[in-house]
Amino acid sequence: MGRGVLLTSNLPQLQNLIKRDPPGYQEEFLQQWNHYNSVRQIFQTNPDEEAQHFRELVTFIAQVAQCYPKHTKDFPSHISSLLLESYGVLSPETRKTLVQTLVLLRNKNVISSIELLKALFPLLPRTTSSSLRAFIRRTILSDIRTANIKTANHKLNRAVQTMLFGMVEKGMDGEVFGDKGKARASHVGNHEGEDAMWAIVLTKELWKKGIWNDAKTVSIVALGCSHPVVKVQSASVHFFLGVDEENEEDSDEDNDDLPNPKALQHRREINKKTRSGDKKLQKTLKSLKNKQKKKAESTTANFPAIQLLHDPQTFGEKLYDILQRYDKRFSLDHKILIMQLLSRVMGSHKTCVLGFYTYIMKYLTYHQLRIPSILVALAQSVHEFTPPDALLPTVTKIAQEFVHPGVGSEVIAAGINAIREICRRQPWAMEEDLLGDLIEYRKSRDKAVTAAARGLLQLFRDVNPAMLKRRERGKEASMGLTKGVKPFGHGEEAAVDIEGLSLLEDHMKRLREEEGVDEGIFEDDDEAAWNGWDVESDSSDESSDGWIDVQSDGEQDLDISDSDDEDEGKKKAEEGSTSKEGAEDAAARISTLATTKILTPADFALLNDLRLQAATEAVEKGGGSATKRKLAALEANKKILAQSGSEDTFISEMDILGPRKKAKADYAERMASIEKGREGREKYGSLKGKKNKATPSSSTNKEKARNKPLMMVLASGAVRSKKKASLKEKQQRLRAHIDRSKKSKR
Repeated sequence: MGRGVLLTSNLPQLQNLIKRDPPGYQEEFLQQWNHYNSVRQIFQTNPDEEAQHFRELVTFIAQVAQCYPKHTKDFPSHISSLLLESYGVLSPETRKTLVQTLVLLRNKNVISSIELLKALFPLLPRTTSSSLRAFIRRTILSDIRTANIKTANHKLNRAVQTMLFGMVEKGMDGEVFGDKGKARASHVGNHEGEDAMWAIVLTKELWKKGIWNDAKTVSIVALGCSHPVVKVQSASVHFFLGVDEENEEDSDEDNDDLPNPKALQHRREINKKTRSGDKKLQKTLKSLKNKQKKKAESTTANFPAIQLLHDPQTFGEKLYDILQRYDKRFSLDHKILIMQLLSRVMGSHKTCVLGFYTYIMKYLTYHQLRIPSILVALAQSVHEFTPPDALLPTVTKIAQEFVHPGVGSEVIAAGINAIREICRRQPWAMEEDLLGDLIEYRKSRDKAVTAAARGLLQLFRDVNPAMLKRRERGKEASMGLTKGVKPFGHGEEAAVDIEGLSLLEDHMKRLREEEGVDEGIFEDDDEAAWNGWDVESDSSDESSDGWIDVQSDGEQDLDISDSDDEDEGKKKAEEGSTSKEGAEDAAARISTLATTKILTPADFALLNDLRLQAATEAVEKGGGSATKRKLAALEANKKILAQSGSEDTFISEMDILGPRKKAKADYAERMASIEKGREGREKYGSLKGKKNKATPSSSTNKEKARNKPLMMVLASGAVRSKKKASLKEKQQRLRAHIDRSKKSKR
């Protein structure tokens, strides 16, 4: 038997030999290539005939295609056309083999990423096998991620984004059926919008993994928000509103795998102290910190998706048009999703869609389902550029429906909180008479209602105290009106200084004095300015500092008073109020630091800490209510910045509902709580008498009497009766004892 016959009957052996010596076995390869072409023509006519042999030939040619690129230049197009044109008649094994062949050709650089993705994208909506669909999805994501590891592959990204745009636009001309009633039932098994759905899913995955974070990615999902298929709309809206439930579950699982740093440190304090243990702990904490940092970098985008919208005004108008036109076709949950997205776009980009406030009026009733979410959407849509005339009917409707004696305290609190959030963004959307009525609820017996009314009162004390009655303004607001402080939005004077900046200047000056370093050294090193919080200064600043020093020295040395008693009284008063005046002077002095140094984010973080520290010291020294309110505001601001990292945050339903009392549990909830507490515990009852026994049982009365305390035994009735017994009774007991002992001996 010749060499050719042996090799043609054993394709793996021929594959191995061709990889070692391609020119030497070119004739055998061409023999197999011609055989492949003939089998392919037969397979296209009848896919069930010789399917196994065709799969073996395809796998063989894919393995050695890089050895003969001239002969196999049409091989990838054969595979892709066979998949795209005859996918429905191919068997599952053949489909999987052909897809794996394309991936293998891409791994060997026979085809480019664009050619591979053009063949795989149309297969996603057509594939019925879950395993093959997952394989195609992983292949697409990994190929795009690999192409963008070092630098962004703009050519590939543009090509893929164009394909995704085409997939989303494919069904944009369809009719909107909605997701309510008969329309939802008739479209349960319908596969319309599968292409658009997969385009949105892949785009969201690439955004989540940090591969794509540009405006074009956001434009793909924004186009999906106006798609006629409801599930495509819902997936697109969820992308803008936040992380999906699946992503939250994945993040929770990842967090469970990571160790707890506090638990590791606590265990280290309890266990034996060794150097190796300290090194191991430090190594674990360092690796944990690096993992968390890498995870944050990979999952966090550069900008929020809503901020990258191309035309927010047009996008918001399209969302409102969908809400208004298909109001009766959408379910309430889907309409609330669109309301929330529209409100966030309006609040973030300061856009105005005035018809939205008219549309939402019909939902503002206390018995409306999911009314807290609707109130949140309404409050988030308001900003300082929203016309007050458009908001005034909405605020009046909320007050009429939610704030009256005929509803519960939770409803009243939710209504007042919603009005407060609206007025916090646009204070002019309030009438003076209505404000007075709402503030009267601060005398309510319910804690949530009282807190809501006080919050509204404090808001208008800050932004527009003129709308309050004189006795409700408070001391600080009344003094501000006396000084001519103008209300919100009316010709505020230009700022001449940053609040508390003098505290930062004094802090930097103390650091320089402690280190003993000249100011000129810090000017040449930007890094030292970050580490030492130093100030760059020039000769004019030095001269001004010198004049201040001379003036202060002169005030201490000069004596120009005629009365010694007046001098002694002034000196005592000055000595008693030195610390208090120092803090006040530092806060009131206009600092020149902002004109001599570029303040970094670290400087502003230190400035907030110094302001908080100064406010705390002022409260400890006996400051008034205004000082306490200032401290509370600074602490709240610090908490918000720590949680979100930004001052411009969206509100939640808890901000509308306010503090709520814990509802009384019913019988089923109480029994469930009791059963949960008994898990992992032994059966109730005393363990006395059950130990060291074959059969569990309680202790006997004899055992209990033996362990009885002596003082209780002395006070018992049996012992007392023995003490008080007469001689005749004692004789009878003795005789009975003797008789019992004789009977027992028998």
